[in-house]
Amino acid sequence: MVPSRRLDVGRILEAAEAASPVEAIEQVARALGRAFDAVSVSFLISDLSGRALVRLAHVPLRAEWTAYRSSQADGERREDQESATVLPFDGGPAEQAIRTQTVQVLSPGSATPPAPLADLWHVLAPVTERGESIGLLELHLPGEPDPDVLAEIGHVAHLLAFVVIANRRHTDLFEWGQRTRAFTLSAEIQRRLLPESRTCEAAAFTLAGWLEPTASIGGDTFDYSLARDLLHLSLTDAMGHGVNAALTASMCLGALRGARRRGATLLEQANATNEALSEDTRDDFVTGLIGRLELRTGALDLINAGHVAPYVLRGSEVRILDLPVDLPLGMFGDSTYRASGTELRPGDRVVLVTDGMLERTVATVDLPGAIHDTKDLHPREVVRALADAALAAAGQALKDDATVLCLDWHGQHDQSRDTVSGAEPARASAPLD
Repeated sequence: MVPSRRLDVGRILEAAEAASPVEAIEQVARALGRAFDAVSVSFLISDLSGRALVRLAHVPLRAEWTAYRSSQADGERREDQESATVLPFDGGPAEQAIRTQTVQVLSPGSATPPAPLADLWHVLAPVTERGESIGLLELHLPGEPDPDVLAEIGHVAHLLAFVVIANRRHTDLFEWGQRTRAFTLSAEIQRRLLPESRTCEAAAFTLAGWLEPTASIGGDTFDYSLARDLLHLSLTDAMGHGVNAALTASMCLGALRGARRRGATLLEQANATNEALSEDTRDDFVTGLIGRLELRTGALDLINAGHVAPYVLRGSEVRILDLPVDLPLGMFGDSTYRASGTELRPGDRVVLVTDGMLERTVATVDLPGAIHDTKDLHPREVVRALADAALAAAGQALKDDATVLCLDWHGQHDQSRDTVSGAEPARASAPLD
């Protein structure tokens, strides 16, 4: 039995801060390995595809693990002294840990690990912040961890999330590990437009977004920002493909964010963005949904600028939210916009999509049915499941970006979240069968 011990959090943070951003995770892993007498400690970062983990930082702590590590060159991607190994989701313990946001424990003999690990206990702990799955902390321990040790490991994995967030601002190492395919210039621009965190859990709501890009980049974006009593959100689709669409999307999102940060109303944000795009000499336009949710009441105001109407799941019924449709942003400088309101009830789910989720090659997907069938999943899994359905229908070759933004309304703005290590267990998805 691995006994519980009080971890020195200050020492862990000092180790992370003393190291360079490139080495911070390794230093934290070494400290954790010593604290738990671990044979090995790994950080597995979430791949940008959303369908795999990447073993990015691997720290051998004993000689037998070094021998095993040297035998694992196959499947690794290397650059200078860095290595990354993609581990696709297969329904196993790693995917279950992320899906359920719980620590997974595998006893010796419950799997078929390489010989150096056969007699060890395998622990996988979610590395999560506000529901955003950053990856997993993986440990191999010589004895069975007791419940207190598992709780400590969960807390340390949560701490590791903040270490990753802080240090990835200073280095490309983490993003290099997450990229399993090459990015075009337009894809590079588009990625920089998306919010840094794709998921956000708060007391009143849970939100997650996903963009499944086409090879030629279709100009989709989504965005959100949380104020004290308001949630701002948008989902937009710039006309065309490639760099031109990415640049138009950049101008659109920059105008929306700038107006929002000046304290503009929802209508003022739309008008300012329309004016900025109308002055662009390329004559491109953007369709979109721009919204603002009052967190004290659940009142959701939306502007539809020539876009696909959103869906609302209430109970077991999925309906299209009837909104007046105005002209796309940037089409005419004198366009006017209207905001329409709807009152959300606790338990409601709002799903926003771009037309890439509805285009001809994806037409076989029953989108309302898919929204209904995923009603018990966390929005983090919902957006990926809907994107997976679109990809499957299109034969893994989308003709246009497919983007989804999923918002769950809980109606608890005056309360605190009941969290465990960066996630709220009651909101997590159930285990895979």
